[in-house]
Amino acid sequence: MSSSPPPVDASAALSVEERREAIVNLVRQHGFVGVEMLAGRFNVTVQTIRRDLNDLSNEGRLARYRGGGGLPSSVANIDYSARQILNQAEKEQIAKLVARHVPDHVSIFMNIGTTTEAVAAALIHHQDLRVITNNLNVAMILSRHTDFEITITGGSVRNRDGGVLGPACVDMISQFRVDIGIIGISGIDTDGTLLDFDYDEIRAAQTILRNARKTYLVTDHTKFQRRPLLRMASITEVSAVFVDKAPPRTLAELLATSGTELHIAGV
Repeated sequence: MSSSPPPVDASAALSVEERREAIVNLVRQHGFVGVEMLAGRFNVTVQTIRRDLNDLSNEGRLARYRGGGGLPSSVANIDYSARQILNQAEKEQIAKLVARHVPDHVSIFMNIGTTTEAVAAALIHHQDLRVITNNLNVAMILSRHTDFEITITGGSVRNRDGGVLGPACVDMISQFRVDIGIIGISGIDTDGTLLDFDYDEIRAAQTILRNARKTYLVTDHTKFQRRPLLRMASITEVSAVFVDKAPPRTLAELLATSGTELHIAGV
C-alpha cells in the first residue's frame, strides 16, 4: 500500500508550472493522487488543483480520474490502494445494479478487482449463495453473511491486493460449473477485446468464462480508455455488461449485434 507523500513547506511558494511538474512526479511515484491531498500538500484550493489536473490531462501528462489524477500509461496498472478509491461511487452504483440481476439460491464465481469487491458488498443481503472466488477481499466481505457458502480457490496469494493466482487456482475453478460468473477487467479495446495486465489473472478469468452458465462483466467507464497488453476474451463472449456510463458508439453497436445485454447504472 502506497504511503501518502509528505507535505511541502508552505513557505516555499511554487509557480504554476513548478506545482504541476511536482504533481506529475507524485503521480509517477504513487500511481494515483487525490485532489484534497494535493490541495493540502501545496496549500492551494481544490479548485486550483482541479484546474491543474484538467490541464495536465489535456496535455497528456497524466490521466484525469474522479477525485484525482493517475498514470496515463496503459502498460502499467494503478496501485491497488489507489484503485480502491478511483470512481468509488460509480462502482457502488454498478454493484447495486448487478445485485438486482443476481437471484437468491445461486452459485457464483467472482474474480479479482475493486469493482467485484463492490458487487460482493452489494450482495450481502441475498440469501443462500454459493460463492467461489480467487479474491480474499471478496471472501472476507461475504463471510459476514452466515447463510453463504464461500469457497476460496487454491493458489498463491498476491499480497498487494489479496488475489489468489496460479495453476492451482485455474485447476480448481475448472472443477466447478456455476450459474453466474462476475468478472472485472482492466481495459476494453475499441473492437471489444477485453484486456488485462497480468497473465495469471487472465487465465483465471478465462476459466470462469468457460465454466459459468452466464457471465457478467462489471466495469466503470474509464476502462474504455485503457489498453493493457494482454487479451482475455471478446466483450461479445459475456452475457451482460454492467457499466456506469454508456460505452462508445462502436462498442454499443457491437453489443447490440452480438446479443450481449448492456446495463447502465442510473439509467
